[in-house]
Amino acid sequence: MNNSNKVIFITGATSGFGKAIATKFAANGYTLVIAGRRKERLEQLQAYLEGKYNTKVHYFAFDIRHRKAVNEAVQSLKEKVGHVDILVNNAGLAAGLSGIHDGNIDDWETMIDTNVKGLLYITRAIAPMMVNQSAGHIINIGSTAAKVVYKNGNVYCATKFAVDALNQAMRIDLLHYGIKVTAIHPGMAETEFSLVRFSGDEDRAKNVYNGFKPLQAEDIADIAWYCASLPPHVCINELTVTCLTQATSVYSIKSADLIPPANTKD
Repeated sequence: MNNSNKVIFITGATSGFGKAIATKFAANGYTLVIAGRRKERLEQLQAYLEGKYNTKVHYFAFDIRHRKAVNEAVQSLKEKVGHVDILVNNAGLAAGLSGIHDGNIDDWETMIDTNVKGLLYITRAIAPMMVNQSAGHIINIGSTAAKVVYKNGNVYCATKFAVDALNQAMRIDLLHYGIKVTAIHPGMAETEFSLVRFSGDEDRAKNVYNGFKPLQAEDIADIAWYCASLPPHVCINELTVTCLTQATSVYSIKSADLIPPANTKD
């Protein structure tokens, strides 16, 4: 399939889901626009993807929390590529894990500004391009935390509930323009998520995934690709995805607790 004229814009592309999604779509011939805060990582990813897959990769280093920077990047994007077929709103994070009575307000503001306001800034800048095209696809990366609140997850869960609501609103608002909108809500996934949440504490981050096999970034990339490559008349509105041993954001087990097959010998 020749996708060389198709453009995908991915926020939070320097690691985790964003990096894996960028790699998946580059392997399938898309022109990439990758965005993130860490310029060095963006440059490395650009060089790797262009060298390995012979596709064009543009990058923009900015903080999605800053509306002016978002608008400047999108204006430059319009001059470079002219259109966007897919927007992946992936940039997001969790900061801290505390009760509502003793939470760090700076952490709260970081999560709200990134997960909600940043998503709104980039969507507001890109969506008019899709409206003018009467075509496009917005993929919002949410979380199982958008479905069930867990202890000490208060503000993070609230931001992901907001992403879920915005996903539904986008689907309605953009319906007449032939624009697809999809939410992918992953459960526990072994990325930099916990490392960021726990301020770089590697031991604490690794302990989150002990005893079972969590989702990998590539799993979510495969799902994003599937959603984006369906026939034009098919739109997946949302998917909630967990590893085998997780049912919800509050209920999971270790692999050792899986019940083996019953002995069926007579």
